Amino acid sequence: MTGPLLVALDIDGTLMTYAGLLSDDAVEAVGAVRAAGHHVILSTGRSVYATVPVARALGIDRGWAVCSNGSVTVRLDPSLPEGYELTEVITFDPGPALRVMHEAFPEAHFAVEEVGVGFRMNKPFPDGELEGSQSVVELEELAGDHVTRLIVRSPHHTPEQFHDLVADLGLSDVTYAIGWTAWMDVAPDGVSKASALEQLRATLGVPAGRTVAVGDGSNDVEMLAWAGRGVAMGHAAAHVQDAADEVTGTIEEDGAVTVLRSLTLGTG
Repeated sequence: MTGPLLVALDIDGTLMTYAGLLSDDAVEAVGAVRAAGHHVILSTGRSVYATVPVARALGIDRGWAVCSNGSVTVRLDPSLPEGYELTEVITFDPGPALRVMHEAFPEAHFAVEEVGVGFRMNKPFPDGELEGSQSVVELEELAGDHVTRLIVRSPHHTPEQFHDLVADLGLSDVTYAIGWTAWMDVAPDGVSKASALEQLRATLGVPAGRTVAVGDGSNDVEMLAWAGRGVAMGHAAAHVQDAADEVTGTIEEDGAVTVLRSLTLGTG
């Protein structure tokens, strides 16, 4: 099977360290894959506001990006005023989930995304965790509009405790993923990185077997299972690695670079 690949790449913990560092090797490897004619699509939990600067740092000025764990898809084009346009925005009513989780986690931080702008929240998040404009409002105001994403941050719980408590809440009408810290992204039901990528795959005419994905987090599980070649980072949790076809090196070892280089050597 020949033709361009669709290469979906998570950002944090995959291409970029948790301290926000992007290696020269990662930039070079992404550029080489694109120069070979393949579609490189950033697929991230980040907002559009926080994704576009990473795309630019990687030299990706044209193409597509999946943001907010699949709720937002953008087309990158330097001729556009902002360098991108929104091609799909999927929203949901955060009210029911917000009220249930606030009752379970009364001390938690809650935020909803304002696409391309920033976030509204019930109290400030720790420095550096959210990017863009940030405004503090009353809790009920967060539930006033349909949104692309609800974020729950509970510093007093471990991720394991958070997972067990959330599982008991029975949130059946939303999609959610728990991160490395006690952090949860809540998205519209059925929406994930994989659902957005599948639409792009069809749009681009890439066969299912010509898809590659690399990721490290719980929000990457569906994407890794969707891809023809799903690759988990070496530091990923066991359930993430289990969803993948193979495991590469850790972020400290630039494991994603190893995968990207394999695509231009004809071994991918």
